[in-house]
Amino acid sequence: MENKISKNTNSRIEMNPTCHNCNIINFCILGKPNKNMQNCPMIASSEIENEAFNLYKTDEFIKKATKVASIVEASGYLIWPRLKDTIEFAKGMDFKKIGLASCVGLRREAKRTAEILDNYGFEVCSVCCKTGAIKKIDVDVPKDYTTVSKTGHPLGFVSCNPVAQALLLNNAQTDLNLIIGLCVGHDIIFTQLSNAPVSTLIAKDRSNPHNPAAVLYTPYGDSYFAKDLKMRQNEKKQNFD
Repeated sequence: MENKISKNTNSRIEMNPTCHNCNIINFCILGKPNKNMQNCPMIASSEIENEAFNLYKTDEFIKKATKVASIVEASGYLIWPRLKDTIEFAKGMDFKKIGLASCVGLRREAKRTAEILDNYGFEVCSVCCKTGAIKKIDVDVPKDYTTVSKTGHPLGFVSCNPVAQALLLNNAQTDLNLIIGLCVGHDIIFTQLSNAPVSTLIAKDRSNPHNPAAVLYTPYGDSYFAKDLKMRQNEKKQNFD
């Protein structure tokens, strides 16, 4: 029985999609599956692909959002910045009230974003991450991680509060919420609790001026992850010994 379960589990894992291993420019982007990959979703999960297609036909929000997103893409391709894309998408969706869930470290960016959105006719609500002034120790953050980072930088003792950010914007009945620099993890909590659809305007990356993709294009990124993985392997070896 155990062997049968194990085989079924392994089979599911083998069929999980791995589009990152496919030269997609020769396949789905041209309207055809990659027959050389057994786990190509267009082959291995055709029923799910059909389910997805049906949602484009039956779910009114998805229908409208898909149409508007494509119009925005084609209208400003390679010219418009992300904020302009967001503005035009929101207008196309008939959104009137936009919420900003922002990091205290990006308060100037949040203020400038709000000013621009206001100029385009949107009603803007914003909630800073430190709202509520909850102490980190009161939400079970270990004391060693509350005031000074392990990299030697000072930290505030007040916890970020993505739960309150979401609930306050829910109470304001926003049509769309934008994330401006929330920490990894806090952005997930906020998105999970938000009633309104969520888009990330600025993704926090302190080491790469809030441009997470930069680490993928530079020698710094290659060397950083190589060193980090080597250090982890050494730690595992020491623990094993």
